[in-house]
Amino acid sequence: MHVPDGFINAPVSAAAGVVAAGAVAVSLRGARRELDERTAPLAGLVAAFIFAVQMLNFPVAAGTSGHLLGGALAAILVGPYTGVLCVTVVLLMQGILFADGGLTALGVNVLDMGITTTVVAYALFRGLLGVLPKTRRSVTAASFVAALVSVPAAACVFTLIYWIGGTTDIPIGKVFTAMAGVHVLIGIGEAVITALTVGAVIAVRPDLVHGARGLTSSLKLRIDGELVDAPAPAPAPAAPVAARSHRRIWAAGLVTALVLAGFVSYYASSNPDGLEKVAADQGIDRKTEEHAAKDSPLADYGVKDVSDARISGGLAGVIGVAATVVVGSGVFYVVRRRRTPDAPADTARDTESV
Repeated sequence: MHVPDGFINAPVSAAAGVVAAGAVAVSLRGARRELDERTAPLAGLVAAFIFAVQMLNFPVAAGTSGHLLGGALAAILVGPYTGVLCVTVVLLMQGILFADGGLTALGVNVLDMGITTTVVAYALFRGLLGVLPKTRRSVTAASFVAALVSVPAAACVFTLIYWIGGTTDIPIGKVFTAMAGVHVLIGIGEAVITALTVGAVIAVRPDLVHGARGLTSSLKLRIDGELVDAPAPAPAPAAPVAARSHRRIWAAGLVTALVLAGFVSYYASSNPDGLEKVAADQGIDRKTEEHAAKDSPLADYGVKDVSDARISGGLAGVIGVAATVVVGSGVFYVVRRRRTPDAPADTARDTESV
């Protein structure tokens, strides 16, 4: 789904950049309410994890592969505003260091992969939680559906942008059919990855999952044949800070991201991803331009002058994860520090269980 330079004309690319910049500015402000001393480091880790998993292309059909977009996962784990920032950081790292996604198309990519996926997924996720039982399983199930829908939604937004500013004259109906069809399949992979990740974090630290906060299942008592809410128990004393530390899950997440990017990525599918396949089949890529960072020492997810493909790709993945977690954590630390003293905290119910 990374749009390269040359797919979309300059005026539409510039307009998309303005819209994306405005959305990022709004997200920076909104993230102040979502981030605290615990979730800020987690947000940097989420960005690094998305970067790592995006290196794991999985086969879908007819010589096509797909990879995680990550908007749904980020929004559910750390909040929609912070989620937009997470994906934006990933796209910046990919475009600048790895020549993945055009620099003139950065606004298009942020609008498509970051904003669309996050907004669509989180809106659907909250809507589903409004009608499902308030349980952990409901959070995981809603995550699956939200992630599944977010990918074809992004494909539709790309089709719309291409219809307005595409540089080749291709019937829009063909583009829409091809994009929607393959990205529904990719969405299934996105949904599985998102649900597994959200479920794993909920099982260990439900209080760190933004989308699961405030969900409590009240105890029911049957009196005279009717179910009524049981009296609320007295609040338990706060757990010691050491017991509530997020360091273990942060370390485990970082190690997982490093292993995925540094080792597992070698076994990822080499087939073109959904957009690349559609672009080649439909002729959208006729006016593709060379990437401004094509001479980067990490271009195409390899380390320059390292001949062994396994070592080269692994080193590039590790460097990418490290750079993303450092830049992401730095951004979220600054955002948290700018939080006003009277800003409402989304973590006020951290002591509640799911």
